[in-house]
Amino acid sequence: MRSYHVNSGAGIEGLSVKEHANPVPGTGQVLVAVKAVSLSYRELMVLRGNYVLPVKPDVIPVSDGAGEVVALGPGVHGVKIGDRVAATLFPSWQDGPFGLQHLPQRGGSLDGMLTELALISEDSLVPIPDHLSYQEAATLPCVGVTAWNALTGDGVGLRAGETLVTQGSGGVSLFALQLGKALGARVIATTSGPDKARRLIELGADEVIDYRATPDWAAKVVELTGGRGADRVVDVAGLLDQSLKAVAVAGHVACVGFVSGAAQPLDPGVLFASGAALRTVAVGSRNQFLAMNRAMEVNRIHPVIDREFTFEEAPDAYRFYASGKAFGKVVITL
Repeated sequence: MRSYHVNSGAGIEGLSVKEHANPVPGTGQVLVAVKAVSLSYRELMVLRGNYVLPVKPDVIPVSDGAGEVVALGPGVHGVKIGDRVAATLFPSWQDGPFGLQHLPQRGGSLDGMLTELALISEDSLVPIPDHLSYQEAATLPCVGVTAWNALTGDGVGLRAGETLVTQGSGGVSLFALQLGKALGARVIATTSGPDKARRLIELGADEVIDYRATPDWAAKVVELTGGRGADRVVDVAGLLDQSLKAVAVAGHVACVGFVSGAAQPLDPGVLFASGAALRTVAVGSRNQFLAMNRAMEVNRIHPVIDREFTFEEAPDAYRFYASGKAFGKVVITL
């Protein structure tokens, strides 16, 4: 079998393909023929050397993947050969709050999914919804589950009739838009330019704010909500001062990333004045993955894929993703 390998900080040019003997599953393990993987911002961080969690030397990269079960180890009873499955990012995080015991993560301290065959523990697999292709399912483990956690994981959850703000057209934001609409929310999306705005409306956004034309987008959110502010903001950019100005008193801001790279230190006065809850979100548990899949299946939600590449074109997939031109997910098909 073939696998891509890379060292943290080596960049896209550091990706290399190596051949290995086909692995044999041990007790509780499943061998998965990987059919597709998808890229997210964490993959660029691994290659740039600034990922926040440990990365082992010569790691097989990419956390997100889906495939077909082709062999079972002793003691495996929950899946069978031929099953279509996706793998969780944090294999040991089954349910409940995140803790240090769950830090081992695929594509970082553990080998990831950019490989033809992957050994995966049975209890870190989830079945793929029937209406999704392998390519679509490969987009779920990181950004899909992160979006679901941002919307539902605070113990209260987004409620029908509430207002949700999403930022941009990256993977988490598009999932949050689609899942938010499925939960009955009014969605206000921010973006740059009329073409992206049109596509966000087509996906279900109720209003779109062009943050280039309206730099004070937080004030526009307050205006659109009759002075109240949004009930929930999913902040992918790290611009928390603006998100806190856009959210309602006693609302909820889920900080899921800092892709803008331009965030200023958060003023405690702004946080206190908002009266809102601020929660950092890093993916989610296996049970949250399963709950999201049920919601996607019931509502027939299809992830947004911008472009697909072959296994041999994986470095090109990284370059396209890094360009920032993608609307939705970038997928590598095996």
